[in-house]
Amino acid sequence: MDTITIHSSFLPHTDPDASLAFYRDALGFEVRKDVGYGGMRWLTIGPPDQPDTNIVLYPPTADPGITEEEGRTIAEMMAKGTFASIMLAAKDVDAVFERVQAAGSGEVMQEPTDQDWGTRDCAFRDPAGNTVRIQQLP
Repeated sequence: MDTITIHSSFLPHTDPDASLAFYRDALGFEVRKDVGYGGMRWLTIGPPDQPDTNIVLYPPTADPGITEEEGRTIAEMMAKGTFASIMLAAKDVDAVFERVQAAGSGEVMQEPTDQDWGTRDCAFRDPAGNTVRIQQLP
């Protein structure tokens, strides 16, 4: 049986430059593609040491099948931080937290905390409102 891997995951963005400041400048991801079409931008980013794992930051209402009402609902959910999330991992959550906080491009949701279930993690909201939780690797 072939091994299935995660190739791309999608997160919406509302401001490509603010997203780059967070994912590239604060988290240290590399930009793999920056594609514009019809006044919109899709950014493909990922960890430098994982070239086959990508996050695609996309305009949330780019799909022509999304109605105006659905677009408003998506915008409301993004503003509340309930539309999308991603779980990342790092060897030193505290160092990553300090770096992201110093960059000022993400909103702190939770400082590094030892959780009851045995992991240490922290959480931010990216510039589009997505929850970005970072777990400590063992």
